[in-house]
Amino acid sequence: MFDTIKTLSTELPVLIAGATASGKSAVAMEIAAQKGGLIVNADALQVFENWRVLTARPSVEDEAQTPHALYGHVAGNGAYSVGQWLRDVKALMGNERLIIVGGTGLNFRALTEGLAEIPPTPPAVRALANERLEADGINVLLAELDDETRSRIDPANPMRVTRAWEVAQSTGRPLSDWQDNTPPPIVTLANCHPMLIDAPKDWVNERIERRFDIMLAQGALDEAQRNLATWNPADQSARAIGAPELIRHLQGELSLEDARTLAVTASRQYAKRQRTWFRARMGKWIPLDPTG
Repeated sequence: MFDTIKTLSTELPVLIAGATASGKSAVAMEIAAQKGGLIVNADALQVFENWRVLTARPSVEDEAQTPHALYGHVAGNGAYSVGQWLRDVKALMGNERLIIVGGTGLNFRALTEGLAEIPPTPPAVRALANERLEADGINVLLAELDDETRSRIDPANPMRVTRAWEVAQSTGRPLSDWQDNTPPPIVTLANCHPMLIDAPKDWVNERIERRFDIMLAQGALDEAQRNLATWNPADQSARAIGAPELIRHLQGELSLEDARTLAVTASRQYAKRQRTWFRARMGKWIPLDPTG
C-alpha cells in the first residue's frame, strides 16, 4: 500500500473508497503527509455536526494537523443531498489538490460519472416517504418503483429506496430516466488516482467491533445523550450506525450490551453491502490491501 502512495502525483485528485472501519482516514492522512492536499469528506453521515464520535469523523487533532473539508458542517436536523455534496466539492477544486475519502459509493459515482439535476424533493413528499417506510416497510415502496430503477439501486438500503420513490412521486419521472440524462462528471477516472481499500471481511469485522468499543470509551454514549432531547428518527443524521441503538438504550428499551451488539451487527451488515457495491462498480480502481 505504501509503495502505491509513493507513486502518486502531487497534482491529480486522489479518491479513496472503502468499507466502514477499513482505515480510509489513515490512508488519507498518510497521503496528505507525503504528497500534500486537502482531505475532503465523501461520507454521507460524517457531514452532520451532531455525531462526531459515532460517525468516526477525524479527531480535532487530525484536523489541526492536516486541512479537512466537508466534515460536520451540516446541522443535525438538516438535509444534505448528493447533489449538494457534489456542488460543495466542485467549489473546492482548483485551489489545491483534493484527497476525497469516504464509504458512500453514490458520492463517488456522482463525482466520476456525473449526477442528474433532479429538483429538490418537497418536504411533504419526504415526510410521506418516511411515514410509508415506517408503516408499510421497504418492500412496499420498492414494489412501486419501475423495473429499471429497481435494478440500479440497493433494494436493502432504505435511504436509496425512499429517495427513488420520492423522485418518482415529486417529478413524475422515474429515477432511472433522470440518470439516463446525466451531465458529464467533474472528475474522471483518467484524471485522478482512484483507490479502493479492499480489506478481508474477517479483518474488517474485527475492526468494527473493536472500533465501537473505542467509540463508547471516547464518549459515544454522552454524544447520544446530547442528541436525546432533539432525537427525530426521520432526520438524515439519525441514520448514523449506532445512533438508534444508543438512543433506545437511553430511553430504557435496551441494555447497553444489547445496544452494542445490535450496533456492531448493523455496522457489519453495512460493510457487507459496501463491499458488494464497490466490487461490482469499482473494478477499474487501484486496489489497496490495508493488511499488507
